[in-house]
Amino acid sequence: MPPVMLALLTLDGALSAVAGALFLPSYLGVVPMPVSALISGAVNAALVWAAVQWTPARALAAGPLWAFLAIVIVLTFGGPGDDVVFAGTTSGLVRLLFLAAVGWLPSALLLRRCSASRASRCLALGGRSS
Repeated sequence: MPPVMLALLTLDGALSAVAGALFLPSYLGVVPMPVSALISGAVNAALVWAAVQWTPARALAAGPLWAFLAIVIVLTFGGPGDDVVFAGTTSGLVRLLFLAAVGWLPSALLLRRCSASRASRCLALGGRSS
């Protein structure tokens, strides 16, 4: 059962990247509001936390994070049919960097903080996890 759950969590990390990228150019009136990047960051952190619950190996628990980054790279450099989501504009580059940083950093910090022995406490705001 753990390999199936880890595969599903990894797939969810890829879907988080697609949804985050497609909703990134959202506006609230005339102001750009990249809320989808913040949501992707929170979702990725939750996916990594769930993966830590299923496996003691950090490399396997990082599956959702690697899937997120792989999809962001594919959307940047073009996938099948040479479709590029983040065009060569300055605002597209800023949005890309914001999505990559906000989607990646919380998950990476959480993964670094979590250890196999204290996986249930790795979301605690205070104290150490080691």
